[in-house]
Amino acid sequence: MPKKLIKRFLPDHEKVRSHPHLNKLFGPLLHDPNLLHLNRRSVSGAFFIGLFMAFVPMPFQMVPAAAMAIYFRTNLIIAVALVWISNPITIPPMAYFCYKVGALIMDVPVEVIEFNLTWEWIVNELGAGWKPFILGCFVVGVTASLIGGFGIRLLWRVNVVRQWQARKLARARQQNQL
Repeated sequence: MPKKLIKRFLPDHEKVRSHPHLNKLFGPLLHDPNLLHLNRRSVSGAFFIGLFMAFVPMPFQMVPAAAMAIYFRTNLIIAVALVWISNPITIPPMAYFCYKVGALIMDVPVEVIEFNLTWEWIVNELGAGWKPFILGCFVVGVTASLIGGFGIRLLWRVNVVRQWQARKLARARQQNQL
């Protein structure tokens, strides 16, 4: 894993602990040093949390993602950063995809939705299609988090095995040179 590269972009642990908003919300829970560690467990856990929360249809997804990362002692920064997969540009296609997945699971017809940002449109359209949308968000969120979390664990393991093999090969070469 590009651990050194990622570490360059992570803030200092003291900076996170002294952040006024985080400190106000989470207080002494931020003192756990595991919240910024880069190891297989903390990074894959952050992927589980961040990818799941990216598909939860609610505002301020970063707060529950941070709370879950602190509770499960995973990498706080990565979990919160992954929530930004759902941003103002990606939300419409993600929401429509989740709606289509939910409609497919519930075996209801997918309606073509004409987007119009008004309160009346939100009430009418969400009133009609909220069940498939919520189900789709849950299914896609769980699927994305499982693929992401286990994918990171697999990639991490493959990288560690390659490093072991490279060290073993280097030792063998060194033994042959002696």
